[in-house]
Amino acid sequence: MKKQKLVKEFGTHDKDTGSPEVQISILTKRIEELAKHLKKNQKDNHSRRGLLGMVADRQTHLKYLQKNHPRRYNVIIKKLELKK
Repeated sequence: MKKQKLVKEFGTHDKDTGSPEVQISILTKRIEELAKHLKKNQKDNHSRRGLLGMVADRQTHLKYLQKNHPRRYNVIIKKLELKK
């Protein structure tokens, strides 16, 4: 359900799961949830490793958007309140 809401909000159509905006929004949501989990479970190193992978993946998508579609990059940064 959460993923469907993100696809509707950031996607170009209802089944758009591959666009960078949707991928970034899904990763951001998962990162926030995992960060909450890690605050409670500080010794959970397996989840911490997964979190680092998700952050790196999101960063890759953001770099792609910034390089190829600067307007779309600025919109997604403002909507998700990342950086700046």
